[in-house]
Amino acid sequence: MREFGYERAHDVAGAVALLGADPEARYLGGGTNLVDLMKSGVERPALLVDVRELPLDGIEVTADGGLRVGATVTNSDLAAHPEIRRRYPALTQAVLAGASGQLRNMATVGGNLLQRTRCGYFTDTARPCNKRVPGSGCSAHDGEHHNHAILGASAHCVATHPSDMAVALAAFDAVISYETADGPGETPLADFYLPVGDTPHRETALPPGALITGITLPPAPVAAHSRYRKVRERASYAFAIGSIAAALDVEDGVVRDVRLAYGAVASRPWRARAAEAALTGGPATATAFAAAADAELAAAEPLSDNGYKVPLLRNLTVALLSELTEATEGAAR
Repeated sequence: MREFGYERAHDVAGAVALLGADPEARYLGGGTNLVDLMKSGVERPALLVDVRELPLDGIEVTADGGLRVGATVTNSDLAAHPEIRRRYPALTQAVLAGASGQLRNMATVGGNLLQRTRCGYFTDTARPCNKRVPGSGCSAHDGEHHNHAILGASAHCVATHPSDMAVALAAFDAVISYETADGPGETPLADFYLPVGDTPHRETALPPGALITGITLPPAPVAAHSRYRKVRERASYAFAIGSIAAALDVEDGVVRDVRLAYGAVASRPWRARAAEAALTGGPATATAFAAAADAELAAAEPLSDNGYKVPLLRNLTVALLSELTEATEGAAR
């Protein structure tokens, strides 16, 4: 690890100014991802700007009935908040499915959004990786890729995004707020992560030097009937090989509203809009759920060793939507 400077920011404007003065500076939240990358040599910042003490650690109800979550809220506090548990239970479940309790106590909401892929070739500085060194090649494409992308990838990168939290946020149309030297801005999470294309090193639409200040969850009554399901290779402390955040509103056997997002299948949380369109207004049956998943996964382009993800996501979709159907119809009786 090379030497680096450290500054503790006392306000948002000061944090943005510090980063703007040094192009090799990085914001430091909980450090649960950044510090690991510094140890491996993937990240080599000249300056760390500590933002943990900024006044961005609140969760509050918005005027229209949604929720706003500050960027320095810890994952543990997010998962435990009563309004999150009541209004967006899938978000609580997604956060609790990620990492360990100790890491959740440190990790921040803003940092969770910006965590980098866990692709082994990205973290191995001796191997080519277009995400780490643009133009060097993608070692995973023809190498070890059993847990890599099946949707939205390219020949330049087949890595997946590791966040559980972001999958639930994608299902609920979250909006990311940020601050720059030119003032505040915001972007829907649907536009926050950039397509891989031939520039996998460009991961988000954040302007240079921008600091994430919060996340807004718009009001969504259907989100109260939501769940998150994660499949992994061991029982705990493992990244997903496939996951789904789902919310469902069923009346008289007909789907009135549905939200679906997949994780561990692309470089970003994958909003399953084709599946949602296929389901809305139709019957809430296992057959319909399977057909909707097939409509979404028709675009999948698995590699030689990760084709299992297609039936895995199909089965997850059927199982979780069937559970939600039974729960919502049972509550209506």
